[in-house]
Amino acid sequence: MATSTDSLKNLRARLDAFAVERDWDQFHNPKNLAMALVGEAGEIGEHFQWLTFEQAANLPPAARDEVALECADVLLFLIRLADRLGIDLIAAADRKMDINAERYPADKARGVATKYDKL
Repeated sequence: MATSTDSLKNLRARLDAFAVERDWDQFHNPKNLAMALVGEAGEIGEHFQWLTFEQAANLPPAARDEVALECADVLLFLIRLADRLGIDLIAAADRKMDINAERYPADKARGVATKYDKL
């Protein structure tokens, strides 16, 4: 059975091959990839701008599909950026989860949206 690490490695390899086939490595420097990532994240936000909480939580199927594709764009640019910088995303995410567990102990953070330094 494939693990999430295997899936991420496979996706990274597909992205690399996709870029090489199109001679896009020349454009995929960290600055350009970070800018593209921010732009795609903004496109996700556009789908939710001006919606109520209820509307945002219950997107129509077509809008949900559009958001899914924008989320995919964000993921793909993030993977590509991490790859170009030599960052192991799974290891970085695990490390960040450990940091967040210390910053937001469940007994203090449960049910509140307060930043860790204000708990």
